[in-house]
Amino acid sequence: MTKKEFIAKQVLGSRFYKTAAQKARDISDNPELLDDLMDQVDKKARDKGRAVLGESWDSLMMFFRMIRAYAGGRYRKIPWKTLVGIVGTLVYFVMPFDVVPDIILGIGFMDDAALLLWTMRCFKQDMDAFAAWEREREPVPACDQAQTREQEQ
Repeated sequence: MTKKEFIAKQVLGSRFYKTAAQKARDISDNPELLDDLMDQVDKKARDKGRAVLGESWDSLMMFFRMIRAYAGGRYRKIPWKTLVGIVGTLVYFVMPFDVVPDIILGIGFMDDAALLLWTMRCFKQDMDAFAAWEREREPVPACDQAQTREQEQ
């Protein structure tokens, strides 16, 4: 078991995560509450920055886009278990006092980062499906559209 896996297991068994999971069940059904949560996640992520969150940054950004798409009604192919799991992780992420309080310089985000990575691994199949959905929706740049039209003629 890696250090990050060990930390994630400690977080999952904590009263802090149990509180976050309960809030997640309440929030996940409500697009307005999801939007409020995502505003908090966005602020904390941008305040702390990519350097502090390290390799968990990309996972956090994908969770962010997925939950925003769900709350906005654009993407609904998320199993309930996945939605609540991700929302629980994001609730935990914005909690200032958790297993390792964020105010402890240097290590305050280790538990958050470990939980983000663990969540990404647990729901990898659903995250891959969302990433494929995103790729399908990406608009073709204008120069590529012109080339495509020329090739079709």
